[in-house]
Amino acid sequence: MGRIALLYRLIVRPLLRQPGRALLIFFAVALGDGAVVAIDLAGDAAAGSFQSSMETLAGKDDFEVTAAGGLPEAIVAHLDTLPYALRVSPRIEDHAMVVATGETVPLIGIDLVAQANNADAKMRDTASGEGLRYINDPDAIWTTSGLGRAVGDKIQLLINDQAREYVVRGLIPGSAQTGGNAILMDMGAAQLATGKSGRVDRILIKTPDSNNFDLWQSKLQQALPAGALLNAQGSETAANRRMLAAFRWNLRMLSYIALLVGAFLIYNAVSVSVVRRRADIGTMRALGASRAAVMGAFLFEAALFGMAGSLATLPLGRVLAAGAVRMLSTTVNALYVSSRPGVMTISAGSVVLAFVAGIGVALASALAPAREASMVPPIEAMAPGRREYAVRVERKRDAAFALLLAVLGALAAQAPAIGGKPLMGYLSALLFVASAALLAPLVVQAATSAASRALRRMLGVEALLASRSLGGSLRRTSVLVAALATAIAMMTSVGIMVGSFRQTVLTWMESELPADLYLRPAGAVGRDQHPTIAPEVAARILNTPGVKSVSRFRAFEIQYQGLPTSLAAASHDLSASRQSLTFLSGRPSNNVLRELAAGDNAIVSEPFANKHHLRAGDTITLPLGEQRVTFRVIDIFYDYGHEAGFILLDWDTMLRYLPDSAPTNLAVSLAPGADLEHTRAAIQKAIASRSLVVLSNGEIRQQGMRVFDQTFAITYAVEAISILVAIGGISGALISIVMDRRREFGVLRILGGTSAQIRKLILVEAGLIGILANVLGLALGYVLSLVLVYVINKQSFGWTIQFHWPVAVLLASLSVVYVATVLAGLYPARLAVRLDPMEVMHEE
Repeated sequence: MGRIALLYRLIVRPLLRQPGRALLIFFAVALGDGAVVAIDLAGDAAAGSFQSSMETLAGKDDFEVTAAGGLPEAIVAHLDTLPYALRVSPRIEDHAMVVATGETVPLIGIDLVAQANNADAKMRDTASGEGLRYINDPDAIWTTSGLGRAVGDKIQLLINDQAREYVVRGLIPGSAQTGGNAILMDMGAAQLATGKSGRVDRILIKTPDSNNFDLWQSKLQQALPAGALLNAQGSETAANRRMLAAFRWNLRMLSYIALLVGAFLIYNAVSVSVVRRRADIGTMRALGASRAAVMGAFLFEAALFGMAGSLATLPLGRVLAAGAVRMLSTTVNALYVSSRPGVMTISAGSVVLAFVAGIGVALASALAPAREASMVPPIEAMAPGRREYAVRVERKRDAAFALLLAVLGALAAQAPAIGGKPLMGYLSALLFVASAALLAPLVVQAATSAASRALRRMLGVEALLASRSLGGSLRRTSVLVAALATAIAMMTSVGIMVGSFRQTVLTWMESELPADLYLRPAGAVGRDQHPTIAPEVAARILNTPGVKSVSRFRAFEIQYQGLPTSLAAASHDLSASRQSLTFLSGRPSNNVLRELAAGDNAIVSEPFANKHHLRAGDTITLPLGEQRVTFRVIDIFYDYGHEAGFILLDWDTMLRYLPDSAPTNLAVSLAPGADLEHTRAAIQKAIASRSLVVLSNGEIRQQGMRVFDQTFAITYAVEAISILVAIGGISGALISIVMDRRREFGVLRILGGTSAQIRKLILVEAGLIGILANVLGLALGYVLSLVLVYVINKQSFGWTIQFHWPVAVLLASLSVVYVATVLAGLYPARLAVRLDPMEVMHEE
């Protein structure tokens, strides 16, 4: 028999007869594939501006020199005197907020005179001609064109805790290609504005022979003090990308859920096609069609769905990515590093991902039912109930396999991370999902058998028929239940994980904010932004009536073992009734803090300890100032504010090595009986000349939880897509069931069944599928939540999360899914009602 005729008879003609079913399956594939492409595009865009943030105007250099707290200018002079043809470019790197718009942009200070003679630098034209007249003007700045300012305009900038007016003296050439806005100042003016007199943040070095990297690294390291870090240029960006890798990996895995649900539905669609066309398959096999031809025909059907879905994925993924990039950028800024969204572009890689994911998943999910179609003997093809009988017989065997997979999943969950990624945790989750899918036939059979009589008493004979119909078509029903249960399980597990994390953070914030008021510089807040407060501000506040004590906190961004982290120091009021840290050891906070102040000791956060495999009693060596200092880790504290982790020193210990007393935050404790609002007003009056934000601990908690909810918004969005895919697929599958059971509905109508009864039968079936999927999905979701909370999250981020059931959220979500599942049966029910019984019986 010809292949064209075979394809037309088995595949094309049934698709043309049921365009609604085909469109729903196409929608499921396109949406699932689109979620994967959208997360990939949005992730690239959200992380794409690392290089353009502080590496704007950096030029093409070979090395960068950094140190905690900055580098003395003397190092720059020393490097300039080395007997090598080096280009040494010192830089000040900070942030400034444009007061009029609230936009925070990188503030970069460079030696404009040196740059004017630099043929490779992007700024060589900025300091030439008229620009040189303003180099010694502390109010002169140069801006990118994206800020919308013209030469001569005045602009008010908030730098650290002071707002000041500056004059735009030029626009940065080629700023449209720098990837983000920036403000440029001459080195002296930048040092004055940021309070970094005598220091620079980074030194860029261009060597005469870029190919001999190791030799130049050795020579330059000998010329630098022990506390200075010498790395290839761009190493900070690379470190940030490594830190972000776990977050993007987990998000990418989450997007695959929608694709996995879509795979279930394609499997179901092809399986239904095989069952419905068994007679045609038998006839064609009897007429000489080969097994390979039959198998190829059904794979071709799956490939059609995959191809059509992939073509729709690119524009759909672009639209979804536009909404996702803002959510992802919020998360990146909150947990990792200040970054502006980059440009979203559909690259060749995006196209390949769309087609590989769409067509590959479609073919893989259709392989088993297509092979089954090719193995059907012509004689058995005339017995359509045989496969359903086989599924009922094999359900206990499948349940045994399900138990085996569950055991393997539990064992995989005990394995450590591989290459910093929780690969075995993902394998564990996949094994549990497969286990639930194999268990679905037994669950459906047992539930429908046990509940059929009760359903008849409650809902009538239609419910009895619906229950027995689902139990009698296990092959189709179990796949539908497994598909929706998988989506519900992911929704449940992520909901439990996020709810547990939220409750943990809320409890942590309630206990870890002991002061009454907190102060920080006004402007944007970012994990890598640490604007400072003038040292005399703390003294002014301490002299304010109603104030008992003022604690100082200072943070620096450093690298430890190739990963970014925060080095911090704090002064503590040991007379306070409670302190702001809780330790894994359970030791009293005051005892640990007294030991911290006794010498070169440090305490580290739990994420930092987990990333670097540290325990209490270990030592860490940190570059501080011009020397390297070894500290003993005396304890580890819980922290949920910084994924990269904290190293915390005592305030006086920090000043011994980094003599800069400007804090980044102040914590104010009030005297007993002092009125909070009255004292806050007095403090604001005392510091009126400074641009500082004064917040109560309650306001800090509210802001923290708002950021938390924004951070996980993308997670809920991906989960919603998975549920939509599943519900759309269920509607398509119910249409197939209606068409497959035309004769049954025709008989019911001839025997006196009304349109309302047929409609009720279909809707009860949809409702039963929803209930079974909710029960199985909730059980699977609980198991997956344990993997997420105690394995994947722990290995990816290092946080200890206390398990919590977000009952209200889960009940609301499951109710919405159930109602949507019932509503998905409305259109199939309408089709069933519109069938002409006489015409159907004539067809049979």
